[in-house]
Amino acid sequence: MARQLLSKLRLLSQSPSNVYTNSSSSSPASSSPLFYSPSSTLSPLPSNRGSLKFFKKRIRIRHNITAPMGVILIFPLIIFLLSLQIVRRTNNRAVMGFLPPNHLPPIRPLNESIDAPFVHGCMEPDTSRPRANAVLVVLARNQEVHGVIDSMKSIERHFNRWYHYPYVFLNDEEFDTNFRETVSRHTDSKVEFGVIDKSLWDFPEWADEEEVKEAIALQGDAAIMYGGMASYHHMCRFYSGKFYKHPLLTKYDWYWRVEPDVKYFCDITYDPFLYMQEHGKVYGFTIVIKELVDTVPNLFRYASGFKRSRNISSTGMWEMFLQKDVPGSSAEKPAPTSTEDMYKLKEPKDIDPEAMNGEKYNLCHFWSNFEIASLEFFRSKEYEDFFEFLDRSGGFWNERWGDAPVHSLAAGIFLAPSQVHYFRDIGYRHTTIQHCPGNTPHHQLPRTPYIRNPESREEIEEDRYWDSWDMERENGSGCRCKCDTDITDVEGKEGSCIPYWVDAVGGWLD
Repeated sequence: MARQLLSKLRLLSQSPSNVYTNSSSSSPASSSPLFYSPSSTLSPLPSNRGSLKFFKKRIRIRHNITAPMGVILIFPLIIFLLSLQIVRRTNNRAVMGFLPPNHLPPIRPLNESIDAPFVHGCMEPDTSRPRANAVLVVLARNQEVHGVIDSMKSIERHFNRWYHYPYVFLNDEEFDTNFRETVSRHTDSKVEFGVIDKSLWDFPEWADEEEVKEAIALQGDAAIMYGGMASYHHMCRFYSGKFYKHPLLTKYDWYWRVEPDVKYFCDITYDPFLYMQEHGKVYGFTIVIKELVDTVPNLFRYASGFKRSRNISSTGMWEMFLQKDVPGSSAEKPAPTSTEDMYKLKEPKDIDPEAMNGEKYNLCHFWSNFEIASLEFFRSKEYEDFFEFLDRSGGFWNERWGDAPVHSLAAGIFLAPSQVHYFRDIGYRHTTIQHCPGNTPHHQLPRTPYIRNPESREEIEEDRYWDSWDMERENGSGCRCKCDTDITDVEGKEGSCIPYWVDAVGGWLD
């Protein structure tokens, strides 16, 4: 008996894996009444096969669609990890719109000896002073009423609720009742509606109608932006040299152009018309960018030709629109070393076919969908002669000359840098182009709510949005600005011409 027991103990010592087995096992150790087995008191470990069955169990999602439980449980985790990866990659690209405010690129300080913001940050609006003889001008069609209202709500909230400048709405056809009534409900200012006479809107009588149609059709075939739209050509020509002749505008000295579907981001607590007037300014802008080369292939030739034909000397603005280091220009070629060298003909490869007397257009222009300017400047004989010179060339229909480069080159010819003002403090957006000035440190003031209809939940919620504004930034110039964050500021983009403006007024200070 003792020998059998020793034999069983020896067998058990050689099989330690049997200690933690199921109590129903038929091993000698578990069946022996003389041996204490831990398996008789501990619960059995779960089987891996049992766990997998749970995840393999199919769940009905729809009446004909099922999926394993494991897939259903892990799917949200996959989405979370993918979202995290997208955010990480976005941050790595340093797209400003998705960066927290304390990681935005710095605002560079400008030399302000020639031109400086009229007001840094906020001030209490001074509504006691007489208003300037000025107007807000909107060119729009009946179907653009919603975009017009968005623009009006923005400019009323951020500026005109204090100063109540009048509006003039222009159209090449009659405004309908819905447009008139809707617009009138969104301002307490005077509102006038005008139809543009055909003598101001249509192409000149001396232009051949068939040639005009063919030229515009060819631009459409060439996929030149808006080149195939006759109405766009009419609009550009109207704003280039006709709008200030409209009967509703002849009584005003200043105008602020307002387009449908624009946004203002900062409170403008001062009167820009009065400050322009008092500081000797003639033209004001907030964005300066490059034009599409296909739209103005010959505009600079005619503008330069006009300047030379009138023997007009630059006072510093013209150089802002010149490309640096043009092949064949005096800036690039070494000075002649002998009289013989001076009279040598240039090799054809040294001549830029797009340059005029060694000058070439850099395509920069003030983006005129926002501009605050003197109407007397446009009415001057000098500007009238300039426009007529361009108009006679046929470029407003043979090419797609925009009013923005026309106004800009005119400023380059007739104005000095001190007569042009950069509204750096006005935050502004049209389509995908935006300027955000940043808020001036230590110059922000509490905001007064702007709710026209206290019973409108939509207006109340919209007003609450503006109760918190962006953080203050060094060298910022704005007042209570709250800019969109889905796009990069235009000053950080390659197409910006701000460096050319900065050169014209004295350079950067950093």
